[in-house]
Amino acid sequence: MRALGLRLAGLLRAGDLVLLTGELGAGKTTLTRGLGEGLDVRGAVTSPTFVIARVHPPLGDGPPLVHVDAYRLGGGLEEMEDLDLDVSLPDSVVVVEWGEGKVEELTEQRLHVVLTRATGQDAPPGEGVAPSGEGVGDTGSEGAEDVRTVTLVGVGPRWAAEDFGALG
Repeated sequence: MRALGLRLAGLLRAGDLVLLTGELGAGKTTLTRGLGEGLDVRGAVTSPTFVIARVHPPLGDGPPLVHVDAYRLGGGLEEMEDLDLDVSLPDSVVVVEWGEGKVEELTEQRLHVVLTRATGQDAPPGEGVAPSGEGVGDTGSEGAEDVRTVTLVGVGPRWAAEDFGALG
């Protein structure tokens, strides 16, 4: 997941909203850690579960990374207004874990990253780009029994021309 985040960071720019969806342990924070490395931001990227949001300023000329964990927030965008994501978005890359159904109103252009974790006999053989061409498989630290499938869905013209298959 970290390596995928590093590669995905090369596609991101200020103004991008990335929604991460997946069960607990699917790799959302690890993916964001890779995004932070790839964007060359300051500070360790850790789960912002209890602080809700962390801002990681850039070390160079790139955009800051705003990392949000909306798991504890039940409502939609209204409940997240105190985070001022609408103010941060134009100048930052905003990554929201558990954001589906909560922050889509921020922009008509966003990237949905859906992480599915298959374990044991449910795990597909091998890794790489899924047959649909949208997913990227990643073996976790436990090897073939801890496989993730990542589906990337770009919404809006910003993402229309992106070749996500090149990330695999």
